[in-house]
Amino acid sequence: MTYNYKVVRQFAVMTVIWGLVGMLVGVWIAAQLAWPQLNFDIPWITYSRLRPLHTNAVIFAFGGSALFATSYFVVQRTCQVPLFAPGLAAFTFWGWQLVIVAAAVTLPLGITTSKEYAELEWPIDLLITAVWVAYAVVFFGTIAKRKTPHIYVANWFFGAYIITIAVLHIVNSAELPVTLTKSYSAYAGVQDAMVQWWYGHNAVGFFLTAGFLGMMYYFIPKQAERPVYSYRLSIVHFWALIFTYMWAGPHHLHYTALPDWAQSIGMIFSLILLAPSWGGMINGIMTLSGAWHKLREDPILKFLVVSLSFYGMSTFEGPMMSIKTVNALSHYTDWTIGHVHSGALGWVGFITMGSIYYLVPRLFGRTQMHSVRLIEVHFWVATIGVVLYIAAMWIAGVTQGLMWRATNPDGTLTYAFVESLKATYPYYYIRVLGGLLYLTGMVIMLYNTLMTIRGGKAVDAEIPKVAVAHA
Repeated sequence: MTYNYKVVRQFAVMTVIWGLVGMLVGVWIAAQLAWPQLNFDIPWITYSRLRPLHTNAVIFAFGGSALFATSYFVVQRTCQVPLFAPGLAAFTFWGWQLVIVAAAVTLPLGITTSKEYAELEWPIDLLITAVWVAYAVVFFGTIAKRKTPHIYVANWFFGAYIITIAVLHIVNSAELPVTLTKSYSAYAGVQDAMVQWWYGHNAVGFFLTAGFLGMMYYFIPKQAERPVYSYRLSIVHFWALIFTYMWAGPHHLHYTALPDWAQSIGMIFSLILLAPSWGGMINGIMTLSGAWHKLREDPILKFLVVSLSFYGMSTFEGPMMSIKTVNALSHYTDWTIGHVHSGALGWVGFITMGSIYYLVPRLFGRTQMHSVRLIEVHFWVATIGVVLYIAAMWIAGVTQGLMWRATNPDGTLTYAFVESLKATYPYYYIRVLGGLLYLTGMVIMLYNTLMTIRGGKAVDAEIPKVAVAHA
Protein backbone atom coordinates (compact mmCIF):
# COMPACT_ATOMS: atom_id res chain seq x y z
CA MET A 1 0.00 0.00 0.00
CA THR A 2 1.24 3.47 -0.88
CA TYR A 3 0.17 7.01 -0.08
CA ASN A 4 -1.68 8.98 -2.75
CA TYR A 5 0.90 11.62 -3.67
CA LYS A 6 -0.45 12.38 -7.15
CA VAL A 7 -2.89 15.08 -6.02
CA VAL A 8 -0.28 16.43 -3.58
CA ARG A 9 2.20 16.76 -6.45
CA GLN A 10 -0.35 18.54 -8.62
CA PHE A 11 -1.27 21.07 -5.94
CA ALA A 12 2.39 21.58 -4.90
CA VAL A 13 3.47 22.48 -8.43
CA MET A 14 0.47 24.75 -8.97
CA THR A 15 1.23 26.50 -5.68
CA VAL A 16 4.52 27.71 -7.14
CA ILE A 17 3.00 28.63 -10.51
CA TRP A 18 0.03 30.53 -9.04
CA GLY A 19 2.33 32.21 -6.53
CA LEU A 20 4.38 33.62 -9.39
CA VAL A 21 1.25 34.74 -11.28
CA GLY A 22 -0.44 36.32 -8.25
CA MET A 23 2.67 38.21 -7.18
CA LEU A 24 3.33 39.38 -10.72
CA VAL A 25 -0.14 40.97 -10.76
CA GLY A 26 0.61 42.48 -7.33
CA VAL A 27 3.82 44.10 -8.57
CA TRP A 28 2.00 45.35 -11.66
CA ILE A 29 -0.72 47.14 -9.69
CA ALA A 30 1.84 48.49 -7.20
CA ALA A 31 3.68 49.93 -10.21
CA GLN A 32 0.40 51.44 -11.46
CA LEU A 33 0.09 53.37 -8.20
CA ALA A 34 3.58 54.78 -8.79
CA TRP A 35 3.12 55.22 -12.55
CA PRO A 36 -0.63 55.44 -13.32
CA GLN A 37 -0.05 55.46 -17.07
CA LEU A 38 0.82 51.74 -16.85
CA ASN A 39 -2.86 50.86 -17.24
CA PHE A 40 -2.57 52.15 -20.84
CA ASP A 41 -6.22 53.33 -20.58
CA ILE A 42 -7.33 49.71 -21.04
CA PRO A 43 -10.28 49.03 -18.67
CA TRP A 44 -9.44 45.35 -18.16
CA ILE A 45 -6.02 46.08 -16.67
CA THR A 46 -6.87 49.08 -14.52
CA TYR A 47 -6.04 48.94 -10.82
CA SER A 48 -9.70 48.50 -9.86
CA ARG A 49 -10.01 45.35 -12.02
CA LEU A 50 -6.62 43.82 -11.25
CA ARG A 51 -6.57 44.40 -7.50
CA PRO A 52 -9.29 41.77 -6.75
CA LEU A 53 -7.56 39.46 -9.24
CA HIS A 54 -4.34 39.88 -7.24
CA THR A 55 -6.00 39.14 -3.88
CA ASN A 56 -7.85 36.11 -5.22
CA ALA A 57 -4.71 34.79 -6.92
CA VAL A 58 -2.46 35.04 -3.88
CA ILE A 59 -5.04 33.97 -1.30
CA PHE A 60 -7.04 31.28 -3.06
CA ALA A 61 -4.79 30.18 -5.93
CA PHE A 62 -1.37 30.31 -4.20
CA GLY A 63 -2.48 29.91 -0.59
CA GLY A 64 -5.36 27.58 -1.39
CA SER A 65 -3.24 25.24 -3.52
CA ALA A 66 -0.64 25.15 -0.73
CA LEU A 67 -3.31 24.26 1.82
CA PHE A 68 -4.71 21.47 -0.36
CA ALA A 69 -1.22 20.07 -1.00
CA THR A 70 -0.03 20.13 2.60
CA SER A 71 -3.29 19.00 4.21
CA TYR A 72 -3.54 16.03 1.84
CA PHE A 73 0.09 15.12 2.57
CA VAL A 74 -0.09 15.60 6.34
CA VAL A 75 -3.39 13.80 6.89
CA GLN A 76 -2.10 10.72 5.05
CA ARG A 77 1.25 10.65 6.85
CA THR A 78 -0.17 11.23 10.34
CA CYS A 79 -3.10 8.82 9.89
CA GLN A 80 -0.92 6.28 8.01
CA VAL A 81 -3.56 5.56 5.37
CA PRO A 82 -4.01 6.66 1.74
CA LEU A 83 -6.51 9.41 0.97
CA PHE A 84 -10.17 8.51 1.25
CA ALA A 85 -12.06 8.72 -2.08
CA PRO A 86 -9.13 9.43 -4.45
CA GLY A 87 -11.57 10.30 -7.24
CA LEU A 88 -13.01 13.12 -5.14
CA ALA A 89 -9.46 14.27 -4.35
CA ALA A 90 -8.77 14.51 -8.09
CA PHE A 91 -12.01 16.48 -8.50
CA THR A 92 -10.86 18.99 -5.88
CA PHE A 93 -7.70 19.66 -7.89
CA TRP A 94 -9.36 20.19 -11.26
CA GLY A 95 -12.35 21.96 -9.74
CA TRP A 96 -10.13 24.39 -7.83
CA GLN A 97 -8.08 25.17 -10.94
CA LEU A 98 -11.33 25.85 -12.81
CA VAL A 99 -12.39 28.27 -10.05
CA ILE A 100 -9.08 30.12 -10.39
CA VAL A 101 -9.29 30.33 -14.18
CA ALA A 102 -12.90 31.55 -13.91
CA ALA A 103 -11.73 34.27 -11.51
CA ALA A 104 -8.93 35.25 -13.90
CA VAL A 105 -11.48 35.70 -16.69
CA THR A 106 -14.39 37.36 -14.85
CA LEU A 107 -12.61 39.83 -12.56
CA PRO A 108 -10.76 41.78 -15.29
CA LEU A 109 -14.09 41.94 -17.15
CA GLY A 110 -15.60 43.70 -14.13
CA ILE A 111 -17.92 40.79 -13.28
CA THR A 112 -17.87 41.04 -9.49
CA THR A 113 -20.07 41.07 -6.38
CA SER A 114 -17.78 43.84 -5.01
CA LYS A 115 -17.50 42.01 -1.65
CA GLU A 116 -13.92 41.94 -0.33
CA TYR A 117 -12.30 38.49 -0.83
CA ALA A 118 -15.71 37.23 -2.05
CA GLU A 119 -15.90 39.00 -5.40
CA LEU A 120 -16.71 35.94 -7.51
CA GLU A 121 -20.23 35.70 -8.90
CA TRP A 122 -22.79 33.06 -8.00
CA PRO A 123 -22.01 30.32 -10.61
CA ILE A 124 -18.38 30.27 -9.43
CA ASP A 125 -19.57 30.32 -5.80
CA LEU A 126 -21.54 27.13 -6.50
CA LEU A 127 -18.44 25.45 -7.94
CA ILE A 128 -16.41 26.54 -4.89
CA THR A 129 -19.06 24.96 -2.65
CA ALA A 130 -18.95 21.67 -4.57
CA VAL A 131 -15.15 21.54 -4.42
CA TRP A 132 -15.14 22.37 -0.72
CA VAL A 133 -17.68 19.67 0.16
CA ALA A 134 -15.55 17.14 -1.75
CA TYR A 135 -12.46 18.40 0.09
CA ALA A 136 -14.16 17.91 3.47
CA VAL A 137 -15.27 14.39 2.53
CA VAL A 138 -11.74 13.42 1.49
CA PHE A 139 -10.06 14.99 4.54
CA PHE A 140 -12.43 13.80 7.25
CA GLY A 141 -12.92 10.46 5.51
CA THR A 142 -9.15 9.91 5.71
CA ILE A 143 -9.19 10.75 9.43
CA ALA A 144 -12.14 8.40 9.98
CA LYS A 145 -10.21 5.42 8.52
CA ARG A 146 -6.90 6.27 10.24
CA LYS A 147 -4.68 3.47 11.57
CA THR A 148 -3.39 5.62 14.44
CA PRO A 149 -5.52 6.17 17.57
CA HIS A 150 -4.43 9.80 17.93
CA ILE A 151 -5.41 12.74 15.69
CA TYR A 152 -2.28 14.88 15.41
CA VAL A 153 -2.75 18.59 16.21
CA ALA A 154 -1.94 19.73 12.65
CA ASN A 155 -5.09 17.92 11.52
CA TRP A 156 -7.12 19.79 14.15
CA PHE A 157 -6.09 23.07 12.55
CA PHE A 158 -6.70 21.79 9.02
CA GLY A 159 -10.10 20.42 10.05
CA ALA A 160 -11.17 23.65 11.75
CA TYR A 161 -10.18 25.70 8.71
CA ILE A 162 -12.12 23.42 6.34
CA ILE A 163 -15.32 23.54 8.43
CA THR A 164 -15.16 27.27 9.18
CA ILE A 165 -14.43 28.35 5.60
CA ALA A 166 -17.44 26.30 4.46
CA VAL A 167 -19.72 28.15 6.90
CA LEU A 168 -18.22 31.56 6.05
CA HIS A 169 -18.53 31.01 2.31
CA ILE A 170 -22.14 29.82 2.40
CA VAL A 171 -23.40 32.56 4.74
CA ASN A 172 -21.58 35.52 3.17
CA SER A 173 -22.23 34.40 -0.40
CA ALA A 174 -26.00 34.13 0.10
CA GLU A 175 -27.28 36.13 -2.86
CA LEU A 176 -30.13 36.56 -5.30
CA PRO A 177 -29.08 35.77 -8.90
CA VAL A 178 -30.45 38.21 -11.48
CA THR A 179 -28.51 37.06 -14.56
CA LEU A 180 -25.71 34.58 -15.13
CA THR A 181 -23.14 37.25 -14.27
CA LYS A 182 -24.99 39.40 -11.74
CA SER A 183 -26.45 38.84 -8.29
CA TYR A 184 -27.39 40.91 -5.25
CA SER A 185 -26.45 40.15 -1.66
CA ALA A 186 -29.10 38.66 0.62
CA TYR A 187 -28.19 41.35 3.16
CA ALA A 188 -28.39 45.13 3.01
CA GLY A 189 -26.76 48.13 4.63
CA VAL A 190 -24.90 47.68 7.90
CA GLN A 191 -25.98 44.02 8.14
CA ASP A 192 -24.25 43.35 4.84
CA ALA A 193 -21.11 45.09 6.13
CA MET A 194 -21.18 43.07 9.36
CA VAL A 195 -21.61 39.73 7.60
CA GLN A 196 -18.94 40.69 5.07
CA TRP A 197 -16.31 41.46 7.71
CA TRP A 198 -17.28 38.49 9.83
CA TYR A 199 -16.38 36.61 6.66
CA GLY A 200 -13.46 38.84 5.65
CA HIS A 201 -11.56 38.72 8.91
CA ASN A 202 -12.20 35.02 9.41
CA ALA A 203 -10.92 34.37 5.91
CA VAL A 204 -7.72 35.78 7.39
CA GLY A 205 -8.24 33.93 10.67
CA PHE A 206 -8.95 30.49 9.26
CA PHE A 207 -7.87 30.36 5.62
CA LEU A 208 -4.65 32.36 6.17
CA THR A 209 -3.93 31.44 9.80
CA ALA A 210 -5.47 28.19 11.05
CA GLY A 211 -4.67 26.26 7.87
CA PHE A 212 -1.08 27.51 7.79
CA LEU A 213 -0.65 26.75 11.50
CA GLY A 214 -1.44 23.17 10.48
CA MET A 215 1.63 23.41 8.22
CA MET A 216 3.68 24.91 11.04
CA TYR A 217 2.88 22.10 13.47
CA TYR A 218 3.94 19.45 10.96
CA PHE A 219 6.79 20.84 8.89
CA ILE A 220 8.81 22.68 11.55
CA PRO A 221 9.18 19.56 13.77
CA LYS A 222 9.94 17.45 10.68
CA GLN A 223 12.56 19.82 9.24
CA ALA A 224 14.14 20.51 12.64
CA GLU A 225 13.95 16.80 13.54
CA ARG A 226 12.65 17.80 16.96
CA PRO A 227 9.28 17.12 18.64
CA VAL A 228 6.83 19.99 19.14
CA TYR A 229 8.05 22.01 22.13
CA SER A 230 4.79 21.63 24.05
CA TYR A 231 1.99 19.47 22.74
CA ARG A 232 -0.27 20.66 25.56
CA LEU A 233 0.33 24.27 24.52
CA SER A 234 -0.56 23.37 20.93
CA ILE A 235 -3.99 22.13 22.07
CA VAL A 236 -4.56 25.25 24.20
CA HIS A 237 -3.42 27.32 21.19
CA PHE A 238 -5.96 25.57 18.99
CA TRP A 239 -9.04 25.99 21.17
CA ALA A 240 -8.24 29.54 22.26
CA LEU A 241 -7.52 30.66 18.70
CA ILE A 242 -10.57 29.21 16.96
CA PHE A 243 -12.97 30.45 19.65
CA THR A 244 -11.56 33.99 19.81
CA TYR A 245 -10.99 34.62 16.10
CA MET A 246 -14.68 34.33 15.25
CA TRP A 247 -15.51 37.56 17.11
CA ALA A 248 -12.80 39.91 15.80
CA GLY A 249 -14.39 40.96 12.49
CA PRO A 250 -16.08 44.19 13.68
CA HIS A 251 -12.69 45.87 14.17
CA HIS A 252 -12.77 46.50 10.40
CA LEU A 253 -15.82 48.70 10.93
CA HIS A 254 -14.67 51.19 13.57
CA TYR A 255 -16.20 54.66 13.15
CA THR A 256 -18.91 53.36 10.79
CA ALA A 257 -22.68 52.87 11.15
CA LEU A 258 -22.09 49.59 13.01
CA PRO A 259 -23.37 49.89 16.62
CA ASP A 260 -20.64 50.99 19.01
CA TRP A 261 -21.07 47.91 21.23
CA ALA A 262 -20.37 45.64 18.24
CA GLN A 263 -17.24 47.64 17.39
CA SER A 264 -16.08 47.29 21.01
CA ILE A 265 -16.61 43.51 20.98
CA GLY A 266 -14.43 43.29 17.88
CA MET A 267 -11.72 45.33 19.59
CA ILE A 268 -11.80 43.33 22.84
CA PHE A 269 -11.61 39.94 21.15
CA SER A 270 -8.84 41.22 18.86
CA LEU A 271 -6.79 42.13 21.95
CA ILE A 272 -7.49 38.73 23.52
CA LEU A 273 -6.24 37.10 20.29
CA LEU A 274 -2.72 38.25 21.11
CA ALA A 275 -2.37 35.53 23.77
CA PRO A 276 -3.12 32.38 21.71
CA SER A 277 -1.33 33.81 18.68
CA TRP A 278 1.89 34.41 20.57
CA GLY A 279 1.48 31.09 22.38
CA GLY A 280 1.54 29.35 19.00
CA MET A 281 4.48 31.42 17.77
CA ILE A 282 6.51 30.62 20.90
CA ASN A 283 5.61 26.94 20.61
CA GLY A 284 6.88 26.84 17.02
CA ILE A 285 10.10 28.74 17.69
CA MET A 286 10.91 26.80 20.88
CA THR A 287 10.57 23.56 18.90
CA LEU A 288 14.10 24.39 17.72
CA SER A 289 15.44 24.00 21.29
CA GLY A 290 18.58 21.94 20.94
CA ALA A 291 18.63 22.40 17.18
CA TRP A 292 19.36 26.12 16.78
CA HIS A 293 22.61 25.32 14.97
CA LYS A 294 20.58 23.94 12.05
CA LEU A 295 19.47 27.45 11.15
CA ARG A 296 23.02 28.21 9.96
CA GLU A 297 23.02 25.72 7.11
CA ASP A 298 19.33 24.87 6.51
CA PRO A 299 17.56 27.53 4.38
CA ILE A 300 14.26 25.61 4.50
CA LEU A 301 14.29 25.93 8.28
CA LYS A 302 15.06 29.63 7.88
CA PHE A 303 11.88 30.08 5.85
CA LEU A 304 9.82 28.17 8.41
CA VAL A 305 11.20 29.90 11.50
CA VAL A 306 11.29 33.44 10.09
CA SER A 307 7.66 32.96 9.04
CA LEU A 308 6.85 32.60 12.74
CA SER A 309 8.61 35.89 13.46
CA PHE A 310 6.35 37.60 10.93
CA TYR A 311 3.36 35.76 12.40
CA GLY A 312 4.21 37.10 15.84
CA MET A 313 4.74 40.61 14.51
CA SER A 314 1.49 40.62 12.51
CA THR A 315 -0.56 39.22 15.40
CA PHE A 316 0.80 41.93 17.68
CA GLU A 317 0.22 44.70 15.17
CA GLY A 318 -3.34 43.60 14.33
CA PRO A 319 -4.69 43.81 17.91
CA MET A 320 -2.93 47.15 18.41
CA MET A 321 -4.56 48.54 15.26
CA SER A 322 -7.96 47.34 16.49
CA ILE A 323 -7.78 49.71 19.47
CA LYS A 324 -10.14 52.54 18.56
CA THR A 325 -7.71 55.37 19.29
CA VAL A 326 -4.98 53.72 17.21
CA ASN A 327 -7.49 52.85 14.50
CA ALA A 328 -8.45 56.53 14.26
CA LEU A 329 -4.94 57.09 12.92
CA SER A 330 -4.47 53.92 10.88
CA HIS A 331 -7.90 53.45 9.26
CA TYR A 332 -7.97 53.80 5.46
CA THR A 333 -4.20 54.41 5.33
CA ASP A 334 -1.33 52.41 3.85
CA TRP A 335 -0.45 51.27 7.38
CA THR A 336 -3.22 48.68 6.93
CA ILE A 337 -1.59 47.60 3.65
CA GLY A 338 1.74 47.16 5.45
CA HIS A 339 0.07 45.09 8.17
CA VAL A 340 -1.72 42.84 5.68
CA HIS A 341 1.46 42.19 3.71
CA SER A 342 3.63 41.50 6.75
CA GLY A 343 1.21 38.66 7.41
CA ALA A 344 0.66 37.63 3.79
CA LEU A 345 4.24 37.84 2.49
CA GLY A 346 6.09 37.16 5.74
CA TRP A 347 3.90 34.57 7.48
CA VAL A 348 1.80 32.90 4.76
CA GLY A 349 4.39 33.22 1.99
CA PHE A 350 7.38 32.01 3.99
CA ILE A 351 5.64 29.08 5.73
CA THR A 352 4.32 28.00 2.32
CA MET A 353 7.72 28.25 0.62
CA GLY A 354 9.42 26.29 3.40
CA SER A 355 6.72 23.60 3.29
CA ILE A 356 6.83 23.28 -0.50
CA TYR A 357 10.64 23.09 -0.47
CA TYR A 358 10.25 20.24 2.04
CA LEU A 359 7.63 18.45 -0.07
CA VAL A 360 8.92 18.66 -3.64
CA PRO A 361 12.01 16.42 -3.29
CA ARG A 362 9.99 13.79 -1.43
CA LEU A 363 7.24 13.83 -4.04
CA PHE A 364 9.67 13.39 -6.92
CA GLY A 365 12.15 10.88 -5.51
CA ARG A 366 14.97 13.30 -4.70
CA THR A 367 16.99 13.60 -1.49
CA GLN A 368 16.91 17.39 -1.70
CA MET A 369 16.02 20.29 -4.00
CA HIS A 370 18.03 20.78 -7.19
CA SER A 371 19.97 23.64 -5.56
CA VAL A 372 20.08 24.28 -1.83
CA ARG A 373 22.12 27.40 -2.58
CA LEU A 374 19.22 28.83 -4.61
CA ILE A 375 16.88 28.27 -1.64
CA GLU A 376 19.30 30.37 0.43
CA VAL A 377 19.32 33.10 -2.25
CA HIS A 378 15.52 32.98 -2.41
CA PHE A 379 15.29 33.39 1.36
CA TRP A 380 17.45 36.52 1.51
CA VAL A 381 15.96 38.15 -1.61
CA ALA A 382 12.42 37.58 -0.29
CA THR A 383 13.28 38.75 3.24
CA ILE A 384 14.77 42.02 1.99
CA GLY A 385 11.75 42.46 -0.29
CA VAL A 386 9.27 42.00 2.58
CA VAL A 387 11.12 44.41 4.86
CA LEU A 388 11.27 47.12 2.18
CA TYR A 389 7.60 46.64 1.34
CA ILE A 390 6.15 46.75 4.85
CA ALA A 391 8.48 49.48 6.16
CA ALA A 392 7.54 51.72 3.22
CA MET A 393 3.84 51.16 3.82
CA TRP A 394 4.12 51.72 7.57
CA ILE A 395 5.83 55.08 7.06
CA ALA A 396 3.42 56.06 4.28
CA GLY A 397 0.43 55.07 6.39
CA VAL A 398 1.43 56.95 9.53
CA THR A 399 2.27 59.98 7.38
CA GLN A 400 -1.17 59.85 5.77
CA GLY A 401 -2.97 59.44 9.10
CA LEU A 402 -1.15 62.37 10.71
CA MET A 403 -1.69 64.66 7.73
CA TRP A 404 -5.39 63.80 7.39
CA ARG A 405 -6.15 64.62 11.02
CA ALA A 406 -3.98 67.77 11.29
CA THR A 407 -6.03 70.93 11.81
CA ASN A 408 -5.35 74.66 11.99
CA PRO A 409 -6.28 76.73 15.09
CA ASP A 410 -9.55 77.70 13.39
CA GLY A 411 -10.49 74.05 12.89
CA THR A 412 -9.85 73.83 9.16
CA LEU A 413 -7.74 71.03 7.71
CA THR A 414 -4.02 71.81 7.50
CA TYR A 415 -3.42 69.72 4.38
CA ALA A 416 -5.38 69.04 1.23
CA PHE A 417 -5.71 65.36 0.33
CA VAL A 418 -3.40 65.76 -2.66
CA GLU A 419 -0.65 67.01 -0.33
CA SER A 420 -0.80 63.76 1.66
CA LEU A 421 -0.62 61.84 -1.60
CA LYS A 422 2.46 63.80 -2.65
CA ALA A 423 4.12 63.14 0.72
CA THR A 424 3.62 59.37 0.48
CA TYR A 425 4.47 59.03 -3.21
CA PRO A 426 8.21 58.19 -2.70
CA TYR A 427 7.25 55.17 -0.59
CA TYR A 428 5.24 53.76 -3.50
CA TYR A 429 8.51 53.38 -5.44
CA ILE A 430 10.04 51.52 -2.49
CA ARG A 431 6.98 49.23 -2.40
CA VAL A 432 7.48 48.37 -6.08
CA LEU A 433 11.14 47.54 -5.38
CA GLY A 434 10.20 45.34 -2.43
CA GLY A 435 7.56 43.57 -4.51
CA LEU A 436 10.01 43.03 -7.37
CA LEU A 437 12.50 41.38 -4.99
CA TYR A 438 9.78 39.11 -3.60
CA LEU A 439 8.66 38.25 -7.15
CA THR A 440 12.28 37.49 -8.09
CA GLY A 441 12.33 34.97 -5.24
CA MET A 442 9.29 33.25 -6.75
CA VAL A 443 11.03 33.05 -10.14
CA ILE A 444 14.00 31.40 -8.41
CA MET A 445 11.65 28.98 -6.65
CA LEU A 446 9.89 28.03 -9.87
CA TYR A 447 13.22 27.36 -11.60
CA ASN A 448 14.49 25.29 -8.66
CA THR A 449 11.23 23.32 -8.53
CA LEU A 450 11.20 22.56 -12.26
CA MET A 451 14.85 21.44 -12.18
CA THR A 452 14.13 19.20 -9.19
CA ILE A 453 11.19 17.60 -11.02
CA ARG A 454 13.29 17.23 -14.18
CA GLY A 455 15.98 15.33 -12.29
CA GLY A 456 13.57 13.02 -10.47
CA LYS A 457 10.42 11.02 -11.05
CA ALA A 458 7.05 10.85 -9.35
CA VAL A 459 7.04 8.47 -6.39
CA ASP A 460 4.42 7.37 -3.86
CA ALA A 461 5.86 6.39 -0.47
CA GLU A 462 4.90 3.08 1.06
CA ILE A 463 2.64 3.03 4.10
CA PRO A 464 4.46 1.52 7.14
CA LYS A 465 3.38 -2.10 7.59
CA VAL A 466 3.65 -1.73 11.35
CA ALA A 467 0.72 0.63 11.28
CA VAL A 468 -1.39 -1.75 9.20
CA ALA A 469 -0.52 -4.67 11.47
CA HIS A 470 -1.29 -2.57 14.54
CA ALA A 471 -4.74 -1.74 13.15
